[in-house]
Amino acid sequence: MKVEGNPITPAGLAALRARYDHLLGTERPAIVEIVSWAAGNGDRSENGDYLYGRKRMREIDRELAHLARRMKAARVVDPARQEDRTRVLFGATVEIADEDDNRRTLTLVGDDEQDASKGLIGWSAPIARALRGARLGDLRVVRLPGGEKEWEIVGVRYPEA
Repeated sequence: MKVEGNPITPAGLAALRARYDHLLGTERPAIVEIVSWAAGNGDRSENGDYLYGRKRMREIDRELAHLARRMKAARVVDPARQEDRTRVLFGATVEIADEDDNRRTLTLVGDDEQDASKGLIGWSAPIARALRGARLGDLRVVRLPGGEKEWEIVGVRYPEA
C-alpha cells in the first residue's frame, strides 16, 4: 500500500475531528457569550473579559482553520489493512536496537498525530524516513542533529484488523 499526501491513521483523524468539534461546539460558543456580556458592560478598551475573549476567539478561529485544512488534506491509511507486514511501512510499530543493544519502540503515524513521548513518530521525521521499507534484521543509519546513529530492526508489527 503506497502512502501519498498527508497520511493519517483512522484514530488520528478521529482525534482531529474531536478537537475541531470541541472548539466549534463548546469553547467558541462559551467565549462568544463572555464577549457579548462584556461588550454590554460599557468601555471595551479597559474591559479585561472583552479583550481576553476577543483574543481567545481569534486563537480558536485560527486553530479551527488549521484543523479544517489538515483534515481536508488528510489521507486515511488503516495500518490494520497493511498487506506486506514484513516491511516497515505506515502504521508499523517497530522495535529498533542500537550497537549497545539499547532498544526503542516506535510507531510510524501521520505528522498530525505524532507524539514522541508516546513513541508516535511522524511519517516525515528523519528516523521514520530512514526506517521506511526496512525488514527484520536490516540496519539503517539515521542522520540526526547530534550525528549519525545506526539502528537494527528487531521487530515489526501491525495492528490486527
